[in-house]
Amino acid sequence: MRARIGKGAPSPPGDAVTSTEALIAAAEAHTPHTYHPLPVVIAGAEGAWMTDVDGRRYLDLLAGYSALNFGHRNPRLIAAAKAQLDRVTLTSRAFHHDRFGAFCEQLAELCGMELVLPMNTGAEAVETALKTARKWGYRVKGVPDGRAKIVVAGNNFHGRTTTIVGFSTDLEARADFGPYTPGFEIVPYGDLTAMRAAVSENTVAVLLEPIQGEAGVLVPPAGYLAGVRELTRERNVLFVADEIQSGLGRTGRTFACEHEGVVPDVYVLGKALGGGVVPVSAVVSSAEVLGVFRPGEHGSTFGGNPLACAVALEVIAMLRTGEYQARAARLGEHLHGELRQLKDTGRVTAVRGRGLWAGVDIAPAVGTGREVSERLMERGVLVKDTHGATIRIAPPLMIGEEDLDRGLAELRAVLGA
Repeated sequence: MRARIGKGAPSPPGDAVTSTEALIAAAEAHTPHTYHPLPVVIAGAEGAWMTDVDGRRYLDLLAGYSALNFGHRNPRLIAAAKAQLDRVTLTSRAFHHDRFGAFCEQLAELCGMELVLPMNTGAEAVETALKTARKWGYRVKGVPDGRAKIVVAGNNFHGRTTTIVGFSTDLEARADFGPYTPGFEIVPYGDLTAMRAAVSENTVAVLLEPIQGEAGVLVPPAGYLAGVRELTRERNVLFVADEIQSGLGRTGRTFACEHEGVVPDVYVLGKALGGGVVPVSAVVSSAEVLGVFRPGEHGSTFGGNPLACAVALEVIAMLRTGEYQARAARLGEHLHGELRQLKDTGRVTAVRGRGLWAGVDIAPAVGTGREVSERLMERGVLVKDTHGATIRIAPPLMIGEEDLDRGLAELRAVLGA
């Protein structure tokens, strides 16, 4: 049975009287079928818990694919947003505003970089990084015009624009959207030999997720990221790290690259940077790299807007303490220890991940990832499946150990372990 709303939990809005079934039917009648969400309709949320229109509570073990690293309606982030709402929300980049400089300075400092180019969504940030790499290749490296090449990894997920899906190996993401943008070469993820063979004199960048999230939380072999870093330095190629899901505390470090002592040339950030309040993304790099842009060559009306900067500044302040990174490391060790025990039962075939992030492959005899997600939903726990057999676990970093154990206990029950 799904858990009922408890004392102190957020209540659904007073006018949320329409049934779950009717709300789902209305949504499906008026939007294309680009998602297959679980049959739950959320009306309120706080911390690691969400409440549906019927007042049932659910433990959130997905955290908006890492967009909610600090939990739902984190008081510090909501306060920052409310204060900014009373001042100014948008100026466009046609004018300066009083939060922009501090945001760029502090994010650059957090990353150990010099310049920040803010955007809104993760896909926009990836597109910005691709444009940056090509322009740097032509203006700084001296690649002949129109010949720039970017190497990417198989099973990648960097967004859903036409350019990005063109170098995806996921047929669902790619099919029927061609013709595709040229200039990309795909090599197997984790294969340093293949990467070395693919990098040529016209290669301007290697674009990688330090941990592949959508693919099922795939962690590369030890030494892979360090090897890519060495190769890119040797060949004068930019190492672009897509830390949209893996960054900002999720893996127990500020950035997942840190687990191998790697600092890329370019960070691509998003999701948690907006604190689950507003969409905020950014490309962060050196002056040599981002300094290639001139006025009019790239931009965004909403990128770096005052409201986004106010929230992101609070996110940066929270990360500076190291509290969330340490918490993700400590609870992540506990999470993976418990999941390894599940693997020993034979109900789970593989467990991957780092920090408070895990991909769990469900044994075929137990069911599909979707079926397990639905069974967990019925027991008051929300996760999401990917690629058929896998469920992803990524709770807010502020989750209590007791709540995490509750979620794991429900998973054990659903698996019959």
